[in-house]
Amino acid sequence: MLRQLSIQNYAIIDQIHVDFCNGVNIITGETGAGKSILLGALSLLLGERADSKTLYDQNQKCILEAEFDSVSDTKFLFEENDLDFEPVTIIRREIAQNGKSRAFINDTPVNLNVLKALGEKLVNMHTQHETLDLIEAGFQLEVLDTLAKNQSLLKSYKQLFSAYKKDTLRLDAMVHEYNKAKAELDFLEFQLHELNEAKLDAEEQTQLESEQQTLENVESIKKAIQATLQLLQESENSSIDILNEAQSQLKSVAKVHNGIAALSKRLENTVVELKDIAAEFEDIQEAASLDPERLEEVNQRLSVLYRLQKKYSAANTAELITIQTELEQKIKSFDNSAEAIETLKKQISNSEKELNEQSEKLHQNRQKTVAGFQKSVEANLRLVGMPNASFIADIQKLKNNQLNESGCSDVKFLFSANKGFAPQEIKEVASGGELSRLMLSIKSQVATADHLPTMIFDEIDSGISGEVALRVGEIMRTMSKGHQLICITHVPQIARIADRHFYIYKDSTKGKTNTRIKILEGQDRIIEIAKMLSGEKVSDAALANAKELVNNN
Repeated sequence: MLRQLSIQNYAIIDQIHVDFCNGVNIITGETGAGKSILLGALSLLLGERADSKTLYDQNQKCILEAEFDSVSDTKFLFEENDLDFEPVTIIRREIAQNGKSRAFINDTPVNLNVLKALGEKLVNMHTQHETLDLIEAGFQLEVLDTLAKNQSLLKSYKQLFSAYKKDTLRLDAMVHEYNKAKAELDFLEFQLHELNEAKLDAEEQTQLESEQQTLENVESIKKAIQATLQLLQESENSSIDILNEAQSQLKSVAKVHNGIAALSKRLENTVVELKDIAAEFEDIQEAASLDPERLEEVNQRLSVLYRLQKKYSAANTAELITIQTELEQKIKSFDNSAEAIETLKKQISNSEKELNEQSEKLHQNRQKTVAGFQKSVEANLRLVGMPNASFIADIQKLKNNQLNESGCSDVKFLFSANKGFAPQEIKEVASGGELSRLMLSIKSQVATADHLPTMIFDEIDSGISGEVALRVGEIMRTMSKGHQLICITHVPQIARIADRHFYIYKDSTKGKTNTRIKILEGQDRIIEIAKMLSGEKVSDAALANAKELVNNN
C-alpha cells in the first residue's frame, strides 16, 4: 500500500505531506483546490514525463517522494535492475528548473522505464478519462487477460510476436535484395565461366611474351650467335686462340715472377670461361629454330589474355585472377543469401506454429472467464441501481486466422441499461453515469483477480447520486477489503465510507495561493459531508443526514 506521499514545489503546492491508511482514503475539497494535482504528482512518481512548467517556484527544484509497502511480485524488477529490495520501497523524483528530472528507487538512480514498470505493479489509477477507455478493444482485452491470469503467457507471446514481426520484415528485405541481385547473377556466372575457361596463371603472360620475342627473332638470333662464335673460336685469329698464344708466351717467365704467374692463371681461367660461353651459344643456336606453329599458338594465347585484360580493365593476368576471385565470392555470397533466406523462412514458420499455439491458449483462457465475468458484472450493475442492465463480453477469433500483438481474439463489450433492448457496443448506448457504474462494476471484478495493492479513483462517481451512490460506496467498501483505495469524490454517499478522510483547500494567507491538506475527524467530517449534501450553508437537516450517513457506514 501507499504509506506516505510528500510533495514539494509542484504546481500550486509549496509543500505538503500525506499519511495514507490501509482501507479507504477519501479526498474531498472545493473545485480547483488541488485534488487532481495530488494525483498528478503521484503520476510523476510512477513514471510520467515532466517539465519545468510544473514548478511552483521556478527558482527551486521540485521534489516528490512516496513510500510504499514492498510487494513480492516486484522482487524480480529489483533483481533485474540491481536494486535493493527492502520491506519498504521509497520512490523519489526530482525535477530541475530546466525541466530535466532524476528518479530514484531506494536511493538508487533509475530511468523512467524502470519507474513505470514498478509503478504498474504498485498502483492502479482510474480517472474520468480512463472511463472512456472502456470503449476501447485494448482495454477490454486487458480486462479479460487479468481475469484469466494470462499475464505470463501474454508476455511470452508478445516477445515472440515482436521477434516474429522483425523476422518477417528482415525476410522481406532479404528477398528484395536477393531478387535484385538475381537479375545480374547470370551475367556474373558468364564472366566467371569465361575467366575459368581461360585457365589463368599469374606467371604465364611474362613467359609467353618472352617466348614470342624469341620465336619472332630466330634468324637474327642465329646470325648474331654465329658471328659471335666465329670471333670466339672459329676464325684463324679467334679470341680463344689469341689468349692461348698469350698464355704460351708467358710460360717461360711465369716461374721467375709471381705477378706474371697469377696473371697467367687468370688468362687460363678466361679461356675456360670463353669456351663455356661458346658452348652455351651453340646450344642456343641449335635450339633456336623456326617454328611457325608454336609462334601461332603463343600469339593466340596472348591474344586471349590481352582481350580479357581489356574487357575487364585489368593491367595484367594477376589482376584478372583477382577479378576472378571476386566473382567467385559474389556468387558464393548469393548462394549464402539463398540459404539464409531458407533458414529464416523455416524460423518464421516455427514461430508461426508456436504463436498459433500460444494465441489459441490465450483465447481459450479468455473464453473460460467470460461466463463468470458477465454474471458478476450484471450482479454489480443491479447493486448500483441498474436492475435491467445486461452485459456481454463477446469474444471471437480474428478472421482468416490472423494474429496481432495480443493473440487471435477479437473482444467487444456489449451493454444495455434497459429491459427489452439488445446489448450493443458500449460507445453506442452508455451515458456518462452508466459508464462510471459499468466501469466500477468491471473494476471490482478485476480487483478480485489483480494483486495490485493500491487502487486510485478520481471522481469515478461522476453522474451518480442518492441510492445509487450508496450502492457504489458499498462496492468500493468491499473492494477495500483486498486493496487500499484512494478516492477523490464530490459525492457524500461515497465520502461516508472513508477510513481516513482528507480535505484539500486553498490557502492564500502569505500572498500566494497554496494547496493545503488536513485530516477530517469527528464533527469536522460530518460538517464536510453536510456541505457536500447542501452547500456552504449547512442546515440542521443536512447535519443530521450527514451524521446518519457516517454512523450507518
